[in-house]
Amino acid sequence: MTVPFNWSLALPEIVLSVCGLLILVIGVFQRKNASGLLCTGLAVAAFVATAVLVLGAPSGVGYRGTFVSDDFARFAKLLALTGAALSVILSLDYNGRQKVDRFEFPVLILFSTVGTMLMASSENLMTLYVGLELQSLAIYILCAFARDEVTSSEAGLKYFVLGSLASGLLLYGISLVYGFAGTMEYGGLRAALSDNAPVPAGLVIGIVFVFVGLAFKLSAAPFHMWTPDVYQGAPTSVTAFMAGAPKVAAFALLLRIMAGPFGHLAPQWQMLVELVAICTMILGALAAIPQTNIKRLMAYSSIGHMGYAMIGVAVGTEAGVRGTLVYLATYLFMTVGVFACIMAMRRNGRPLDRISDLSGLSRTHPLLALTMGIFMFSMAGVPPFSGFFGKLMVFAAAVQSGLWTLAVIGVVTSMIGLYYYWRVVKVMYFDAPEPAFDRGARPVGAVAGAMGLVTALFLLVLGPVTGAAQAAAAVLFR
Repeated sequence: MTVPFNWSLALPEIVLSVCGLLILVIGVFQRKNASGLLCTGLAVAAFVATAVLVLGAPSGVGYRGTFVSDDFARFAKLLALTGAALSVILSLDYNGRQKVDRFEFPVLILFSTVGTMLMASSENLMTLYVGLELQSLAIYILCAFARDEVTSSEAGLKYFVLGSLASGLLLYGISLVYGFAGTMEYGGLRAALSDNAPVPAGLVIGIVFVFVGLAFKLSAAPFHMWTPDVYQGAPTSVTAFMAGAPKVAAFALLLRIMAGPFGHLAPQWQMLVELVAICTMILGALAAIPQTNIKRLMAYSSIGHMGYAMIGVAVGTEAGVRGTLVYLATYLFMTVGVFACIMAMRRNGRPLDRISDLSGLSRTHPLLALTMGIFMFSMAGVPPFSGFFGKLMVFAAAVQSGLWTLAVIGVVTSMIGLYYYWRVVKVMYFDAPEPAFDRGARPVGAVAGAMGLVTALFLLVLGPVTGAAQAAAAVLFR
């Protein structure tokens, strides 16, 4: 149902925005040494309250056709809120140790999450852009949050410059689509492109530019150049956030526009998405092999995972979208868990990020080694861990649609990836032990343990997650 103006549809976003403003005011008037802890707790409470509102939000289209609330949006929003809340919890100890525990940190993550929620509910190309920029501007600042460290400042500047270029390409694509289609609303675009009239070449070019702008946010090859340096240079608490929730939101946005208003033009853009998915999977698998820094390794791993998830976009069917959504759910929990383990890598008060620092971890920290091993095998797609089921669904969707090349390349690159994931496990279990890490903080251990259990026992919740993903995917093909 479409209504001109309905506050209730966007109530979760409104509440989260108001909470962000209130937390900002509270942080300003609190003592410096107490504001970080208080604002972090309030931010987590705001995320939980917003998740409850998302579950109870009505379905419909409002704000004059620019905002939609449906099962697809709810699925993406819940994943984004979960990733943001876990990242804020992880940041509490890490930021304190790194002397960057300022109250602005949870506030920036909160407003970035508002942007991700707008992206998931966008029903207009301008809503798409506003949500994307709200998310991105906050992350630019977060990447450079450790302003006394050169690597953090470099990461923020590099992401800002390249992100601005991607935003320009996206805006140019939006202008071409509007110029040739005469509307920016998804419903209007769907109606304009569903008739038998020939599609103007300029409109196809506009769709390509929109796809390129979103591919940059997903760090899909060949638009991945920012990812390794930003992942390594940004504070680990920031990397844990930007590797999870924003990627989920960007993928939700990509699925909504490619399967929705541009779905009838699949023959024109399908080959482009296939090529990007193939390049992303191959680059993520091969470029990760020589890495010695665990954060750079995870950067290339993230690139590869975006390639696997993009298979569902290339398929362009309900099964493909369902597979991508399940994959994103498994990816989110794996990624947050891995970065929780990386945050626990600290010796003599100094954070560590080299793979060799994990040597003999099974003898000094057996539980941490076990948890890290679960995440490595899951990312490689080894059953019965969660990563296996995500890959199985997107590969099966590709096979059902006859895209055998995508499925075969996906399997081959997964086998290549098993090598560098296994190398981390080999270092932890077979190399001579290094001195023990410092005693970890309880929030970090709790998040790592919880994500490890979800990853290892994902089979128990596979049915409900798949059912929710199926309901979300069905919305795009009504």
